Formats: sequence, C-alpha cells, structure tokens
Amino acid sequence: MSSTDNQHVFRDALEIEKARILGELSDLGFGEEGLLAYDNNFADTSQVTAERGETEALAGELSETLAAVEAALARLDAGTYGVCERCGEPIAAERLEAMPMASTCILHASL
Repeated sequence: MSSTDNQHVFRDALEIEKARILGELSDLGFGEEGLLAYDNNFADTSQVTAERGETEALAGELSETLAAVEAALARLDAGTYGVCERCGEPIAAERLEAMPMASTCILHASL
C-alpha cells in the first residue's frame, strides 16, 4: 500500500487515535485546557499525591502522543505526510501502517 494512495486510511486511523486519546484524557479528568481538575476539598494525603503524580505522568505521555497525531494530521493537510522530515525520502507504507504518526523513515527514527 502506497502512503499517497491510501492517505484517507491513514487519516481515519489518526482521527480514531486522536478521539481515543482525548477520551482517555477526559477519563483522567483533564479538561479542554489540558488541566487536571482536582477536588480542592479533598484532603491532600500522600496516597492522593502519589496518584496525582501518576495521573499527570500518564496525561503527559498521552498529550505527547496527541501532539504527534495532530502533527501528522497537519502533514496530511499540507501534503507532506509520508515524507521523512530528515531526508525527504518517502516513509515506507509498512512503517506508516504500524505507526501512522511517524514523521521520519525507519533509518532516521532513532536520531
């Protein structure tokens, strides 16, 4: 499958991933502003503090993935999706199928 021939498939996958991430962030209690809503009347125990830290770490990871998904959608809109940002060569369709938000070819993925 060529990345240019099936961009609608990649767009659909990215939109589904975006919705999933936004749902997870919402489930964690993060609002549209990206802030976690805490109950100010709840006692701040070490248990709550630890859970808050874990939640914020998970939300940070989700936010980073969301940013990558949104960047991929922007590349689709700009017509640059599927092109390595480092070398300008096409990204293998297999790589995009496995990771639709990839911005580099496999050769430059670790750089």
